[in-house]
Amino acid sequence: MSKLYPEIKVKPPGPKGKFIIAKDRKFSSPSYIKAYDLVVERGEGPWIYDVDGNRYLDMMAGIATASTGHAHPQVVEAIKKAADKFLHICGTDFYYESMSDIVEKLAGYVTGMGPKKVFLTNSGTEAIEGAIKLARFHTKRSNIIAFNGSFHGRTTGAIALTSSKIKYRAHFGPLMPGIYHVPFCNPYSDLRETESASPAIQHIEEELFATLVSPKEVAAIVLEPVLGEGGYVPPTKFFLKSLRRICDEHGIMLVYDEVQSGVGRTGQMYASEHYGVYPDIYCTAKGLASGMPLGAIVAKESVMTWPRGTHGSTYGGNPVACAASLATLKIVEGLLPTIRQNGDILIAKLRQLQERFPVIGSVRGFGYMVGVEFNDPKTKAAAHAYMEDLEQLSFQKGVLLLGCGASTIRLAPPLIVGQHEFDIMLGTLEECMVELNKKHKY
Repeated sequence: MSKLYPEIKVKPPGPKGKFIIAKDRKFSSPSYIKAYDLVVERGEGPWIYDVDGNRYLDMMAGIATASTGHAHPQVVEAIKKAADKFLHICGTDFYYESMSDIVEKLAGYVTGMGPKKVFLTNSGTEAIEGAIKLARFHTKRSNIIAFNGSFHGRTTGAIALTSSKIKYRAHFGPLMPGIYHVPFCNPYSDLRETESASPAIQHIEEELFATLVSPKEVAAIVLEPVLGEGGYVPPTKFFLKSLRRICDEHGIMLVYDEVQSGVGRTGQMYASEHYGVYPDIYCTAKGLASGMPLGAIVAKESVMTWPRGTHGSTYGGNPVACAASLATLKIVEGLLPTIRQNGDILIAKLRQLQERFPVIGSVRGFGYMVGVEFNDPKTKAAAHAYMEDLEQLSFQKGVLLLGCGASTIRLAPPLIVGQHEFDIMLGTLEECMVELNKKHKY
C-alpha cells in the first residue's frame, strides 16, 4: 500500500467544483442528498481526487460499495475484456459464461444454508423486491415482519419494509400492505438484550402474534444481520437464533438483507457467518462488483420454487458487471483474514479514544463495518448535530466519512485499506472532536 496522506490544496469546493455543483443543482432532481461538496475527478485505491486537485482518504467507499477500492487494476481489466466482447444480451433469456460463473460462485458462499439457487439483479433494492416476491410465492402467504431502524431500499415494496427515516416514506403511500414493524435488538441501547433474553423477540411472540397477525399468515421476517442505515448495530446471536426458531416453527422464511454487510465487509464473506445463524434467503449487492451495478437473491434450493417466467430482469446479471464481480470476489476472498485482524485493532483503538472523549457513546461492529455513536456526555441523547458537523469538518480536512442512524459515523472503507489509512482517519477524528467539543461545549 502507498504511504499517501490527504492533501487539500484548495478549500473545497474549488472553482471547478463550484461550476459543476451549480450545473448539477440547476438540472438534477432535488431528491439527491449530496452529503458534502465533493466533486470527484478520479480515484485510486482508497484515495479520491477532486476536480480542483485535492486528495481525500475514502473511509466510506461510496457507501460500502467500492469494495476493492477505486479503479482496482484487476477489476478494470476484467471490465475492459468483457466490454470488448459484448455489452448485453439479457441473462433472463439467454446464456453466457460469466453469468453461469457468478451464480456458481455466489451459491458456494454461506455453506450453512445448504444447496442454493441464485437470481441476479441490478441493485440491492431490486434484490429485496425479488425476495418479497419469492417469499410470498413459496409460502403462499402475504404478511411480512420488518424491523424499526431498518433500511431496505427506496422502491415501493422496499420502503414499506424500511423504517430508518420518515423522509423515505412520507407522502409515498399507500405503501404495500401486510408489513408489521417490530423493535430491533440493540444491546448497546437496551441492556435487557443479552445472549439469554431478548425483549424484541418477546414482543414478536407475546404481542405481535397475540394481537395483530397470526404467524401462520406470515411469509417472511426480513432484517439486516447488522443494522446498516439505522446505526451500524450488530444484534445478539440469541436474537438471530430466536428468529430462526420462530421461522422454523411457523414455516416463515428468514430473509437477510446483506446488501451492506456482505462481500467481506465484516471480515466474513457474509455477516451470517459470524453468528452461525443462516437464513432461507439473503440479498447481496453494493460491494459485489466494486461499484458496477449487480445484486443477487440467494436462496435455498428448496425455497427458490418460482417457475419459468415468474421473475426476470433485462439488465440483471449484465456480462460486464458479472466480469467485475468475479474479479472482485477473487480479491476479497484473499483479504478476509486481514480485514478481521485490522478490524479488531481499529475497534480497540476507537475504544481507547472513547475513554478520552466521553462524547463517543458506543463503538461497535465487525471487520470494516464499524459504527461510532456520538451522544451528549451529560444527557446521553443522540448528538445528531455533532455527527453532522463531524462529517463536514472531516471532509474539509481530507477524510471522507458518512453518518447513519441518529448520531453514528459509519466506517466502511475500501477493503484494501490497512493500518496506515486507519491511523490517518483516527488522527483526523481526534482532531475534529477536539474542535467540535469546544463548539458544542462538551
